[in-house]
Amino acid sequence: MAKVSVFNMDGKQVEELELNDSVFGVEVKPHLMHQSVVQQLANKRQGTQSAKTRSEVRGGGAKPWRQKGTGRARIGSIRAPHWTGGGVVFAPKPRDYSFKLNKKEKRIALKSALSARVADGKFIVLDSLEFNEIKTKNMVNVLDNLKVGKALICLDANDKNVILSSRNIPNVQTALTNTINVYDILRYETFIVTKAAVATIEEVYA
Repeated sequence: MAKVSVFNMDGKQVEELELNDSVFGVEVKPHLMHQSVVQQLANKRQGTQSAKTRSEVRGGGAKPWRQKGTGRARIGSIRAPHWTGGGVVFAPKPRDYSFKLNKKEKRIALKSALSARVADGKFIVLDSLEFNEIKTKNMVNVLDNLKVGKALICLDANDKNVILSSRNIPNVQTALTNTINVYDILRYETFIVTKAAVATIEEVYA
């Protein structure tokens, strides 16, 4: 089992923690992580874009001029795509971009992302993360102590003081153990997690 250091909010190591290899030490599958990210971004798309084809643009029913004898190019409608005000060729229409990813693939992708962060040394465990008040400066001090800039902070419980204290910090996001995803884990340079959250993640995904 891989061992990682456990730090307090002052940035000092207080103990070591053994991670479950079935969650944090699996073989990294880049293609599944890629598929998971693509799925998440695709599912976020509204798919409401729309433009009119030549058959939907108003007007253009009459032939502008006769077919032959004018010396001009033949044309059947002033709403042809190459005319100003004409329709759009292969116009985009509202559609659903979402697609399905198997549950096993999702689990493996998430485990791969977590394992990649551990292997890269970008996985930081805190013994606890608690504030007595909502104050952005408190979270900034913790991040400075850990020498971390862009980070995803994973919590075991919905701690209002911690979440609101980090909300205004650029490049910092909080998440609960049941809301973490591959996209966010890979998007942020460092994954910060509490000791209690590690136990919950191992319980769910082991």
